[in-house]
Amino acid sequence: MRIKAVHHGELTALQEIERAAGVWFREAGMAEIADDEPLPAAELGRYVRAGLAWAAVDGAGRPVAYLIADRVDGNLHVEQVSVHPACARRGVGRSLLDHAAGRARAEGAPALTLTTFTEVPWNAPYYARCGFRLLADRELTPGLREIRQSEAAHGLDRWPRSCMRREV
Repeated sequence: MRIKAVHHGELTALQEIERAAGVWFREAGMAEIADDEPLPAAELGRYVRAGLAWAAVDGAGRPVAYLIADRVDGNLHVEQVSVHPACARRGVGRSLLDHAAGRARAEGAPALTLTTFTEVPWNAPYYARCGFRLLADRELTPGLREIRQSEAAHGLDRWPRSCMRREV
């Protein structure tokens, strides 16, 4: 799979990928997460304009997975990674994470960070296999604390969540 910058004309495809990926959460008993609507196109467009949205594309150039990121406390923060189920378990997500790590390194950021469900196999355990480590509460930066508070306000703390970090 080739990784490229997302273009504005692909925002609907990103939303469709995220909706399709919801099947995994439904199967894990997390229907609320599966049914949560993807970010609106206007919000996804903000990531595109910032140069912080990448897609893995198939041979025809169609997105099959994507990653969007923010800059948080000097690090590149992975806001969302979604892989279409038809392309899952092929290293596509890992390739996107590696691409983001390369971008972080090029920008002089020391790490990638993210927040994730700790007990979902394709979340924290997967990210650990990709080089991330769980952060203790005392290690959270102000920006990560703010992100976690926002997630809690949106009800994501119904399931155990944590922050993780990968040095680049």
